[in-house]
Amino acid sequence: MFEELIKLAITSDKRGIARCISLVENEVDGYEEITSTLASKIDVPVIGITGPPGAGKSTLVDALIGEYVHQGKRVAVICIDPSSPFNLGALLGDRIRMSKWYNHEDVFIRSLASRGALGGLHPFAIEITDLLRGCGFDVVIVETVGVGQSEIEIAGLADVTLLVLVPEAGDEIQFMKAGLMEAASMFVVNKADRSGADKFASLLKAMLHASGDLRYNNQSVVLKTIASKGEGIAELKLAIDQLLLEEMNTERKIALLARRAYRLIEKKRMADVSSADLLEQVKKGLESNSFNLYKFIKNYD
Repeated sequence: MFEELIKLAITSDKRGIARCISLVENEVDGYEEITSTLASKIDVPVIGITGPPGAGKSTLVDALIGEYVHQGKRVAVICIDPSSPFNLGALLGDRIRMSKWYNHEDVFIRSLASRGALGGLHPFAIEITDLLRGCGFDVVIVETVGVGQSEIEIAGLADVTLLVLVPEAGDEIQFMKAGLMEAASMFVVNKADRSGADKFASLLKAMLHASGDLRYNNQSVVLKTIASKGEGIAELKLAIDQLLLEEMNTERKIALLARRAYRLIEKKRMADVSSADLLEQVKKGLESNSFNLYKFIKNYD
C-alpha cells in the first residue's frame, strides 16, 4: 500500500520520511506497514534531551547536531513541542529554533505536538523514533517538552537520557524529589558561565555518588557546557559515545526494548476504548444507585 513511500524513506528522501511520519502520527489505515518495515535497526542510538523550561535544551541540541555533522554523521531530530489548545498542533517550530540545520542534507528535523501527554512525549514517539532509525540516520535525538518532574517517559525511549539543568535549578532537596533524577543517564549543567555553576556541579556529583547508584560512578556523569558558545559540546559528545558503547552491551538494552514492547502492546489493546464513550457509559450507569466502578470495568477484560 505504501511501498513507494517506504522506498523513498529508506533512501533518506526527506519528503518521503516526513510523509511516513504524518501517516503514522495520524493513524492512517495501514500505517503499521510503514512501522513494521522501517522500524528494524535497533542499533541506531536514540539520545533523549530533557529538563525544565529555560535550561537551554534546544540550544544544546543545536550544538550537538553540529558535532555529529562535523564528524560526517547523519542526524534525525524530533522536537516535542507544547500543543496548541485549538488544533493540537505544535506551538514552537524547528525552523525557528534550529534554522541553520533545516535544509542541511545530513539533518532531518521534525516538530511534533505533545498533544497533552504528561510524560513530555508524543503519543507515537516510539513508532516515529523507530521509523527514523530505519531511514539511514546514524543517530536520533529526541528533545522533550520540558514539563518538569512528570517528564520521565523519555527514559523508556532513549538509550541515553541527558538531563539539562542550570546553576539556579534549586537545592538538593528539590532534586531528590524529582523523578527525572532517577531517569537520567547523564547530567548537563548548561549556561555554566553563570555564577555558582562549579558549586552546583560539585553538589550534583556528591549527591549522585551518595545515592549508591552504580550508573553514576562514571566521572563524566556530570558535565558543564555553555551551549550558546559551543563550549563543552565536544566533551559532551565524547561522553555520550562512551556511554552508548556501554549501554549497547548491557541488560539495560534488553530491558529498554521490553519496555517499548509493553507500551506498544498497551496502546494497541486500548485502541478501541474511547474516553468519550466511557464518559457517557459512566454517566448512564450513575443513574442507578447500584453502579460499581469495578464491575463496570470488567466489561473491558
